[in-house]
Amino acid sequence: MLTLFEKAVLAIALIRLLSGSIEIAAAYLILRFNDVGKALIINSSLAFIGPLILIITTTIGMIGLAEKMSFGKFIWIFLGVALIIYGVKK
Repeated sequence: MLTLFEKAVLAIALIRLLSGSIEIAAAYLILRFNDVGKALIINSSLAFIGPLILIITTTIGMIGLAEKMSFGKFIWIFLGVALIIYGVKK
């Protein structure tokens, strides 16, 4: 079954599954601790993980498309991701 998927697609999907599992675990911890201060700390940690997952999955996708895309399109994708990260941080 795994041979049906491209390596890049499989890697992106697995990283997204890991990311979703981290989100669910964080929600569980927030409910378990039942404290606003600890919930804020956990939530802030997720704010770091989200952009990191975005960068990793986009990089894997771009590597998978490397032979199919022009250099100019790579620049546009890189600028788009950079603007998303900049917008989230400000």
